[in-house]
Amino acid sequence: MSEERSLNFLEQIVEEDIANGVHGGRILTRFPPEPNGYLHIGHAKSICLNFGLAKKYNGQTNLRFDDTNPVTEETEYVDSIKQDIQWLGFQWAGEFYASDYFEQLYGFAVKLIEKGLAYVDDSSAAEIAAMKGTPTEPGKNSPYRDRSVEENLQLFADMRAGKFPDGAKVLRAKLDMAAPNMHLRDPLMYRIKHAHHHRTGDAWCIYPMYDFAHGQSDSIEQITHSICTLEFVPHRPLYDWFIEKLEIFPSRQYEFARLALNYTVTSKRKLLQLVNEKHVNGWDDPRMPTLSAYRRRGYTPSSIRTFADRVGVQKRDNLIDVGLLEFCIREELNKTANRVMAVLDPVKLVITNYPEGQTEELQAENNPEDASAGHRKVTFSNTLYIEREDFMENAPKKFFRLSPGLMVRLKYAYIIKCDSFDKDADGNVTTIYCSYLPESHSGSDKSGISVKGTIHWVSAAHAATAEVRLYDRLFKVENPASEEGDFKSYINPDSLHVIPRAYIEPALLDVQPGERFQFLRKGYFAVDPDSTPGKPVFNRTVTLKDTWAKEAKKG
Repeated sequence: MSEERSLNFLEQIVEEDIANGVHGGRILTRFPPEPNGYLHIGHAKSICLNFGLAKKYNGQTNLRFDDTNPVTEETEYVDSIKQDIQWLGFQWAGEFYASDYFEQLYGFAVKLIEKGLAYVDDSSAAEIAAMKGTPTEPGKNSPYRDRSVEENLQLFADMRAGKFPDGAKVLRAKLDMAAPNMHLRDPLMYRIKHAHHHRTGDAWCIYPMYDFAHGQSDSIEQITHSICTLEFVPHRPLYDWFIEKLEIFPSRQYEFARLALNYTVTSKRKLLQLVNEKHVNGWDDPRMPTLSAYRRRGYTPSSIRTFADRVGVQKRDNLIDVGLLEFCIREELNKTANRVMAVLDPVKLVITNYPEGQTEELQAENNPEDASAGHRKVTFSNTLYIEREDFMENAPKKFFRLSPGLMVRLKYAYIIKCDSFDKDADGNVTTIYCSYLPESHSGSDKSGISVKGTIHWVSAAHAATAEVRLYDRLFKVENPASEEGDFKSYINPDSLHVIPRAYIEPALLDVQPGERFQFLRKGYFAVDPDSTPGKPVFNRTVTLKDTWAKEAKKG
């Protein structure tokens, strides 16, 4: 049974609104992504918050694409966003696009012009920026600020009709050029962009700015609680001003701290650089922080929802340890993933007193955490592959694996003793020779001998092969975006190690993409979509323990 937690500040707001009958106690949130990239782990927190809040209070959530910039938006991103939200376990009430409202937004802009609250400005972007002033100095009025309502209406209509080139004119709201809040210094409402839109085609050549489109879209949909990240706090007065002056449904904006993970970048611009410059193999490369990448790496929707819940909802930005995310998937897979044996760095082991050609079918427990997972059979023979790291020629005192004279248990099988080994001309161990204790069979051991080490193995004659991709954190510093210089210079050179020929239990030839396993003593792995019949590819989802935490302590 989960512990009762206190309400976060957004839940407190919602409960107070319901108690006071605000909007009739109705709750409608929205998730408003811009379709200019793939969703990442930061978006997952916002999705879980918006959908989770609505679900808790018997409300609904709209999915609305903020598609007001035709230059960067693509249908590919729209499709991926919808797939990711559904994969996380959520379903939206209505699917909308800011572009659905272009005509209404244009009408809102005309209404503000008619009220003398908006004007067409011929100034260049550089001139407008110069006139804005600074946080400590007031701005200057545009020379076009006092145009008549009639002239502004005509110019705005001509902008829509395509009579001017890009950048020739903008529509600005008329507020206060001396306002302490820079966002209130006559903000832009519309700009000219002669660009093909992924939904409206060439019907429009003027497009609304985010600050004008967002609040009005919320209002059109009658969103009750518009939840944004903290960088939109200074935008809220403008959000409220537009709604007040247009006399439309009073949606309200609330802000929470965005999710920032260490050893990660989530800026879409930076992620696009990583993809375009081939530092990673696409948006779903398992080292990326995108939801499609986590899915491919083997993360489950429930582990990401658990992570979002444990992070909680804050009013102040802070850097979250990616180790918490790894803990969430590790904790889940420990309960649900079947255990299998895979040898990633093999060395041959021959049991000299086990009859050559003889085999045994041993009973192997699928998951000690789940009795219902049952057992499987693994074939045992006199020639096995074990991990190279499980043998040392000259072992230190507390080495409890194989070395001449040392004994160890083979998982599910027998106790063996190392007798000798062969090396090649380069000094590499090629074959280890052992003898086994026939009476030491696992589960019915009558040998009376106790050993401290147990190692995994696969039968050399029966093993199948697989490609194994060992993924690690993409960056080697905690906050690559804040370091000096190019963030890409902090890429971890060991973020991917490919093992083209690992040895696996033969049953693993029949796996399907997305299936998850624990490779005994090696970590949790998921089957990659690159797998083909008889040629599986496994991605390491996460190690069995947090090795980065150990390194941090050493440092």
